[in-house]
Amino acid sequence: MFLTFGRASAQNGVVGNPDWQIKPAVNYGFILVHRISIGHLVKGYPVIYELNVSKPALGNKLWHLENNKPDFGISMQYIDFRNAGQLGYGLVMAPFIEVPLNERQKKSRVVLRLCWGATYLTKKFDIAENHKNIAIGSHVNAFVQFRWLWHLQLTKQLRFEPGLTFTHASNGRYRNPNLGLNIVSATAGFNYLIPSKSKQPVIKVDSNTKVKSKNELLAFAAIGFNQREISGEELKTFVGSVAYQRNVRNTHKFSLGVDVYYDQNYQYDYKNVIEKEPEGMDKLRISARLGYSYNIGRISFPVEMGYYAFQKVKPDGYVVTRIGVRYYTRSGLVAQFGLRTHFAVAYNFEYGLGYRFYLR
Repeated sequence: MFLTFGRASAQNGVVGNPDWQIKPAVNYGFILVHRISIGHLVKGYPVIYELNVSKPALGNKLWHLENNKPDFGISMQYIDFRNAGQLGYGLVMAPFIEVPLNERQKKSRVVLRLCWGATYLTKKFDIAENHKNIAIGSHVNAFVQFRWLWHLQLTKQLRFEPGLTFTHASNGRYRNPNLGLNIVSATAGFNYLIPSKSKQPVIKVDSNTKVKSKNELLAFAAIGFNQREISGEELKTFVGSVAYQRNVRNTHKFSLGVDVYYDQNYQYDYKNVIEKEPEGMDKLRISARLGYSYNIGRISFPVEMGYYAFQKVKPDGYVVTRIGVRYYTRSGLVAQFGLRTHFAVAYNFEYGLGYRFYLR
């Protein structure tokens, strides 16, 4: 994640901006009880403290202009769940981007913030010392944050930024239990611009991230890991995927594809129901899927939903979804990190590589 962020920053022209921004913020909200079984973990109203360091896009890259000159940076956060004994605290490090939703620059703008990184939680499930924490089974977890906010310009260098935030932490079922933690909060922050005297005017716009064709084929393979039960063995998951993708614009992509899954966890389900080991095609699950991706330069954020058209047993129902991030290189290689879920219940993280073929 952070390697991709660094490479993308260098290639997309963000690090060349001499201006800096410092943004402290505070979030006050509540833990969303998405399963009644975690209700006992809610002891109060959590608070999230943030320190964000960012750079405004210069406008010298095509993706800067396509996304209304977004801000791009690193967020450091401290989460107080208001339950020190069972949930502890969270330490976050995550890249983020803030995309204005209107092209015209004015004193009040609506902005969408996407933030995805890692968090260290000081408390996790422990059968002897913390058996009531059935939400989190590991110290290191994925961190996802979405925010709708307003940029309210107070002075040339100072901005007030109120908003509404959704925050999620989980390990993708890599370690059980893994119900995850979700926080909905109101946000208030200030953004202070530190301008540079050496700023150069934009003379030419670099358009190397422009897609070569409206039509393309994406093929990738990925591996993942999960557990069947607490302290159980590590089980592997594999997926091979092929999808047709249509670039409506440089920033919007729709897809239609097929995913073939080979899951050790599913094979246990098969054996329990059918009462024999699966053979041949019975070891697989196959889904047909639709998807949408929002693209920021070479970074893409896919949201995909599929239907298991082939599976001999149905331990997870018929619907499978994926959210994630993909990085498209100039050579055609694609790196992927995704989260596979069934009805919002995490199944596994996916770590994959693929290739993009342009179609005429």
